[in-house]
Amino acid sequence: MKSKILNLFVCTLTFIFVYCETTNKDFGLDLGGIVIKKVDRKIDLTTQLVKINSKLVIENSGSGSVKSFWFVFTDDEVANLAVLAVTVETEVILTSSLVPYPRSISQGEKQLVEYTGNHYFFTPYTVNSQSTTVTLFSPNIISYSRLKPTSTPVDTSINYGPYENVVPFSQDPMKIHFENNSPFLTITRLERIIEISHWGNIAVEENIDLLHTGALLKGAFSRYDYQREHNSYSSIKAFKTILPASAKDVYYRDEIGNISTSHMRSQEDSVELDLKPRFPLFGGWKTHYTLGYNIPSYEHLFYSGSSYLLKMRFLDHVYDDMVVNEMVLKIILPEGVRDIDLKTPYEVERHPDSIHYTYLDTFGRRVVSATKKNLIEHHIQEFELHYTFPAYLMLQEPLLVVIAFFLMFLLVILYVRLDLTLSKDETTEAKMRVSSHCEMVHSHHDKRASLYEKLEEEIQKLKTTKDISHSQVRDLIFLNFKSHNVGKKIWLLQQRKIFSSIKEETQTISELGAKIKSDNAEYSEKVNELQKHDKALLECLQQQLTMVEKLVSGKMSKQHYIDADSNNHKKKEVSLERIKSTLYAI
Repeated sequence: MKSKILNLFVCTLTFIFVYCETTNKDFGLDLGGIVIKKVDRKIDLTTQLVKINSKLVIENSGSGSVKSFWFVFTDDEVANLAVLAVTVETEVILTSSLVPYPRSISQGEKQLVEYTGNHYFFTPYTVNSQSTTVTLFSPNIISYSRLKPTSTPVDTSINYGPYENVVPFSQDPMKIHFENNSPFLTITRLERIIEISHWGNIAVEENIDLLHTGALLKGAFSRYDYQREHNSYSSIKAFKTILPASAKDVYYRDEIGNISTSHMRSQEDSVELDLKPRFPLFGGWKTHYTLGYNIPSYEHLFYSGSSYLLKMRFLDHVYDDMVVNEMVLKIILPEGVRDIDLKTPYEVERHPDSIHYTYLDTFGRRVVSATKKNLIEHHIQEFELHYTFPAYLMLQEPLLVVIAFFLMFLLVILYVRLDLTLSKDETTEAKMRVSSHCEMVHSHHDKRASLYEKLEEEIQKLKTTKDISHSQVRDLIFLNFKSHNVGKKIWLLQQRKIFSSIKEETQTISELGAKIKSDNAEYSEKVNELQKHDKALLECLQQQLTMVEKLVSGKMSKQHYIDADSNNHKKKEVSLERIKSTLYAI
């Protein structure tokens, strides 16, 4: 009879198998003439996951063609099934199938677990020959079931079989009790939020609840023993997360704040992030943290006209051999998106879209949500999200910003210009007027001081050159200030610029003092005092001018000039110091 190798086809079974032998007819399965000639099965128990890889040699012993091949599970396997991959081989990965035994251990004890399975390959077909190899975490095996022929364990492996002519649905309990200190870390809930921006950025944030599902810690935890002995075999101190190569602005925090015990390394094709919780995790202990980062949108967001396609991972790597009990994916789309179509690489539970509000939103952003349970690393696959986004909506946020600033400036202008008070505050207004007048007094005095400096320069020039005819000082006049007989001689000016300017500034300051007097008599007195000291300063300058003129004309000896100028200089310094202190008080 001619053999035929079949392409395997997976069917989802809705019935539950029981631990008993049965016939093909009981389940109404059309098995055709298929016979499994050989099964080579490998069970990997080195981590918290149970990985079963089966190589099948299939023969069609019938005369007709066969279009399907049935792959079946026990009820326990269905409850914990995470992945079934079928090519020319089958790979089954089960979660929560290794049970800690004993259930609780002390801080320094090693963790023992128990695996319960089937010595036979569970199938509705007759198997001519089958064998199983079980790989364990360590060679420390407490006990294991024996079904002849069974070899003696070698290092970390146990070989069962070969078993010949095994009838359909055969079962025989396999139990292995052994040491397994690999991390039994389970993500009880993972919320992955992806926020899309058409301005070039995609923000990713993951809120993760972690639970150590290994043997519970018996007794109290000793930080001293933990740091001294380093013998907490099953505790979890740190783990490694892999992020996309373009990830930037990475943050790692919890309810308390930022967690600084992390280290990031950039690789060619990824970013490795070593995460260390605030405390080591023992059996039954849990923690919560948030991990976020930004990636450029051009790597995952594609468009043609107003049609957009987002391609990203539904689940990303959190740690090696991870188990996720429940995951919620939320995709926050730009405001104004429509015609949303989500395509996932496996079946998920899609929730009704919700609305999310953030900066500069008017009617909110659509949020696409989906849930999947019992995930592992094999579920790290990309989804596709198709949607439509009109190009003109890109201008919405910039226009809102422009309008907001325009309204703010308009309100400021109205607030400044409008007086909304019911009655005027005379005291406040008087203070404002006095302050304004005092500032003007300072300004005019500064101008007058600069004129004095210019006058002194001319005097020094006259003293140096001893030439009256070429100096502007000859054009200056002595002025009789009211009752003071300061200089009776008046030099006729050809140019009155300096003198007239000093006179104008002095007059302006006097007028300001009069205005201040109506609101604040104290400050008015200060202005009058300033004018008094300024007058004394002017007298000193006039005296200096007279002495210089006598010196250069030969009417005063040099020694007499030096003595007189020294006394005059002291008076001038006193006047300047008084002017300075008076200005400081105004």
